[in-house]
Amino acid sequence: MKLPSSRAYGGWLALARFLTGGIWLIHGVPKFLHSAQFMPPTGAFAIYVADGIVKTTGPYHDFLVHTVAPNATVFAELVRFGEVCVGISLFLGLFTRLGAFVGILLPLNYLAARGALGTLSGWSSIDGCLLLLSALSFVLPTGRVAGLDALMSRPSVRRRTVVAEIVPERPLEGPTAPP
Repeated sequence: MKLPSSRAYGGWLALARFLTGGIWLIHGVPKFLHSAQFMPPTGAFAIYVADGIVKTTGPYHDFLVHTVAPNATVFAELVRFGEVCVGISLFLGLFTRLGAFVGILLPLNYLAARGALGTLSGWSSIDGCLLLLSALSFVLPTGRVAGLDALMSRPSVRRRTVVAEIVPERPLEGPTAPP
């Protein structure tokens, strides 16, 4: 059985990157289009933070109480801007690894805020799926096929093939080492 070429694998990976970017954009763009429904003090972000304060414990709870809640507007802007930037990065294949890294951090934060890091249902949610898909683009060079990263990468160096050569030498006429 013959395996598919690396180009075929690259095409499927590019499709996965493209769809992941599309999902991030689907989640991020409405937060800009319908700001009143997302932004604090009455939007979904404020409700999400309040639920997170109730559901979490330990250092993350303290982070939500002392850092996020007093600066909710700033963090809401960071969330919606981050989601759109990750979506654009993965959709276009531009700075793919950086976009994928942020695409890993965002769902980790969402899972932690819901208190779902240690639950199977948390990891099987859309956040867990986006984390996994973003990790795929972080680990593999998905931006190099049908992405703008391919234009920015250096061309691969063609290695010359080494050919063994036999050089004829005349035979030695006796010992050459001193006695």
